[in-house]
Amino acid sequence: AQYGPCSLRKMSVMEVLELLDQLVDESDPDVDFPNSFHAFQTAEGIRRAHPDKDWFHLVGLLHDLGKVLVFFGEPQ
Repeated sequence: AQYGPCSLRKMSVMEVLELLDQLVDESDPDVDFPNSFHAFQTAEGIRRAHPDKDWFHLVGLLHDLGKVLVFFGEPQ
């Protein structure tokens, strides 16, 4: 109910990826590269493995965007 209306803040996908670069992911605290790099790396890996599935490339890019909720008080 709280997040369904998407009324906290409007952001583009690129804005969310940039914001996530400020997050130290608890699941990978030793990683020295930004979260956006992980998103692009995942999408590119899927593109190489499945060049005919453009929807899957997009899923690879978007798969961690929900982590942005940590900036709105949600736990990792």
